Amino acid sequence: MARHIKKGDLVEVICGDDKGVTGKVMRVLPDKGRVLVEGVNLVHKHVRPSQRNPQGGRIRVERPIHISNVLPINPKTSRGTRVRFVTDAKGVKKRIAVDGSEIDVVVKAKR
Repeated sequence: MARHIKKGDLVEVICGDDKGVTGKVMRVLPDKGRVLVEGVNLVHKHVRPSQRNPQGGRIRVERPIHISNVLPINPKTSRGTRVRFVTDAKGVKKRIAVDGSEIDVVVKAKR
């Protein structure tokens, strides 16, 4: 199933505590239906002292949010937009914003 979000996209959060915040998608978890967005859904993680973190204490980490709570940014309007998929005459599948502007090329479709 095609996803409207992929790694590296700039997205806008549309609900929750971080509503209205934009960030870059660092990771997509398709089996869980979640995405990890940079700077969004930050929580405190308690860590014990180790070689990597000799002080220990609390660190802030991003946690995944549901994929339905984010929209890709339309480059024309700089706001979140819904997406549909269109295959052109050459067989290239593209993500298109609902207003008609192209977001980017997704994958080459087989003929």
